[in-house]
Amino acid sequence: MIKRIAQTAGFTGLLAALLLTLLQSFWVAPLILQAETYEKAPAAEVHEHAEGAMAGHTHDAQAWEPEDGWQRVLSTTGGNLVVAVGFALMLAGLYTLRAPTRTSQGLLWGLAGYATFVLAPTLGLPPELPGTAAADLAQRQIWWISTAASTAVGIALIVFARHWLLKVLGVAILAVPHIIGAPQPEVHSMLAPEALEAQFKIASQLTNAAFWLAMGLISAWLFRRKIDGQYHA
Repeated sequence: MIKRIAQTAGFTGLLAALLLTLLQSFWVAPLILQAETYEKAPAAEVHEHAEGAMAGHTHDAQAWEPEDGWQRVLSTTGGNLVVAVGFALMLAGLYTLRAPTRTSQGLLWGLAGYATFVLAPTLGLPPELPGTAAADLAQRQIWWISTAASTAVGIALIVFARHWLLKVLGVAILAVPHIIGAPQPEVHSMLAPEALEAQFKIASQLTNAAFWLAMGLISAWLFRRKIDGQYHA
């Protein structure tokens, strides 16, 4: 069983990560690069005006970041692979408790993962382009983790609980983090145009939806593999 979990998670994570990287490279990354031009423009203007008054001015050493091109793609792929394998391990572990009887049921598991880790958290903390004002990072992380946990518990109660009171409790648990509300910055501001931000939000949601649906399907298909290498759907 451990071998099956590891193999399912490894292959699922690899394929899902490659799909996500491909979608991000052609859809999400260009929007981020475009937003970075707005973020860097004010800094460049300030630096230009200050040059005359600060002849001896020097820049502090900046943290390394991947350059545009193969470095950024490689860095993104590596990060996606780690995250995808981790999520795939979670799915494969859940399959040991309630194995999918059909490969198509993987879509439902994928939808549950998307709702838990993407849709619910982004209702309060939508994806942000560079140059967008944000609340304290620690507060956002706490709210994100709490929302994901509440969503997972709520969905589990709604889907698997037999008593209607437990299902009602699941709905209440789903709503709690959104009633409390996500931490917000004191002043909402962004450097990129609103149209670009709207495109980025849509692209982020759709690429993550494709990622989770693919991971659900692939993991369910691999987990149900027979020992002799045959598959049944």
